[in-house]
Amino acid sequence: MIPTSQFYFGATLILVLSLFTPVAAQLRDHDHAVTHHSAGVPRWEGSVEGIAYSQFNHHLAAAFVLLIGLSELLAAFALRSLAWTRFLLPAAMLAAGGYLLGWSDHDAWPIGSLSFAQTFAADDLEIQQHKLYALFFLSVGTVEALRWLGKIPGPAGALPLPILAIVAGLLLFAHEHGNNPAAHSIAMNHMIMGTIAIAAGFFRLAAPASLRRDGLAGHRVWQFAWPGLILLLGVQLLLYTE
Repeated sequence: MIPTSQFYFGATLILVLSLFTPVAAQLRDHDHAVTHHSAGVPRWEGSVEGIAYSQFNHHLAAAFVLLIGLSELLAAFALRSLAWTRFLLPAAMLAAGGYLLGWSDHDAWPIGSLSFAQTFAADDLEIQQHKLYALFFLSVGTVEALRWLGKIPGPAGALPLPILAIVAGLLLFAHEHGNNPAAHSIAMNHMIMGTIAIAAGFFRLAAPASLRRDGLAGHRVWQFAWPGLILLLGVQLLLYTE
């Protein structure tokens, strides 16, 4: 049986997400009615090109996150014939980190007009957060690759991944898209994604303790909750619109 604390935690999470989703939809519908130009001066945020660029990046991120979730889901089944799928997680994380580092923002280093120093030292929080996510993914992806190769044995090597989920989820609550006309709905979308990521990280951290306390059955509940929430996060990214 599922412990009472786990049941209430899951029920609360589902309730929070169910409340957020219709609010986000209403805000998005309202924001689409706002003009994408101010005083006749074209701008990137909220423009047709800007929306297309941002949505493509989020949808590409969805593909990487879904691969991570699929890899973890298959690992939860503990099927030896599927052991090779464990490489999907570090591969997806390294690919996501590399893409974000290079193409997260159209005007940032290395593809835009901003220099390396301007990209990382300017007061544009959105750009800095994107590059920070890139460094997080590259770092944790490297750790996961070394774990897959057997270079980092023991449980300590498994900690960076759920910690990344929690930290990245918290940062999403402060993630902004500048003066985008759809800023409210974008913020709500990121709050939903942040909630899912934080919950996933805590479920992953709780799995070993659940194994000691509730045995293998209890451990399985937490172990499957982690990939399930990661897959849910991937779906949320896949459905992302501005």
